[in-house]
Amino acid sequence: MLRKLYAWTMSYATHPHAVWVLGLISFAESSFFPIPPDALLVPMILANRNAAWRLAGWCTLTSVVGGIVGYGIGWLLYDSVGLWLINFYGYGSQMDTFRAAYAEWGAWLILIKGLTPIPFKLVTIASGFAGYNFLLFVVLSLITRGARFFIEAWLLRRYGEPVRAFIEHRLELVTTIFAVVIIGGFVLVRYVI
Repeated sequence: MLRKLYAWTMSYATHPHAVWVLGLISFAESSFFPIPPDALLVPMILANRNAAWRLAGWCTLTSVVGGIVGYGIGWLLYDSVGLWLINFYGYGSQMDTFRAAYAEWGAWLILIKGLTPIPFKLVTIASGFAGYNFLLFVVLSLITRGARFFIEAWLLRRYGEPVRAFIEHRLELVTTIFAVVIIGGFVLVRYVI
């Protein structure tokens, strides 16, 4: 079943609508959706390495626009939608501490957490809730999300065939590692940070 899903994803990665789906996932992940866009970005780049820079740029742009929506949720809708999302991800009891940390370390929090498996939506909503400087938030989001997606694109463009062969020969292992990283991000937020 996993191999069929992988084959479908690889075949769909070159579909004309795949870029729009990637943008939608990237947008949604920055404001409310739990699955990171890397799950589609990686196979799309592996299927067409010449499109790596365009796909990374698109992913960055849509992620930042989604981050602006997340910021708006934190700023305008924190008491309803924002609080529900933060509680859903298990971070509700620590928002006051997080807000205080933002006053002092906001730029570093955005830059570091935008590169990690910690869900970016938590950063975007918290930025709005904390009243972090909006323009600075957008610039820092462009830097951190761009760095993440362009580094992935560079690695996959340069080492694409060996990476693809590794994934195809060890699909179960790669899927398990990917799942552990995603779940690990949520666990870090819930129990460590």
